Amino acid sequence: MPNLYVALTHYPVVDKRGDIIASAVTNLDLHDIARAVKTYGVKSYYVVTPLVDQQSLVQKIISHWTSGSGAVYNPARRSALELIKIKDTIADVVEDIKGIENVYPKTVVTCARRYTTSTGYKEFREILKSGQPHLLVFGTAWGLAEPFISEADYTLEPIMGPSDYNHLSVRTAAGIILDRLLGE
Repeated sequence: MPNLYVALTHYPVVDKRGDIIASAVTNLDLHDIARAVKTYGVKSYYVVTPLVDQQSLVQKIISHWTSGSGAVYNPARRSALELIKIKDTIADVVEDIKGIENVYPKTVVTCARRYTTSTGYKEFREILKSGQPHLLVFGTAWGLAEPFISEADYTLEPIMGPSDYNHLSVRTAAGIILDRLLGE
């Protein structure tokens, strides 16, 4: 299994004007990414938001599926949502992983824009074989803020289709990227 962690961050992300914002949590992102993370053997799925009301919402949804009536109704969903951890910041995520691994993870960001320094999926699959912990970060809204991207250890190549349109939902992008990195 890969030594990979996933984070879905709601801050720092940008809106359609490019302003740095904190975005809202969506129920579908929680469920669908948790299911993909579980399928591909990722160690934990962090949901990152500094907004207390959004953290409460995430906890309420998780609780329903892990200890409420949803846990009995759908045990498979429970096992996926049990992987979710809620954190205020990516720095908190990195510290949590260090506490588990005894070493800081390398950070890997995703973006719909191509950078000259972007790392390809085939290349990154090889990097993952090192066994070193890596944190794969997905952004919500219109993507991760540029200052955050520039501080990452790696930026993955964007997912490109045959058209000029390039604005996948984060849960779709997460599924595609996890399959490219960890699929058979």
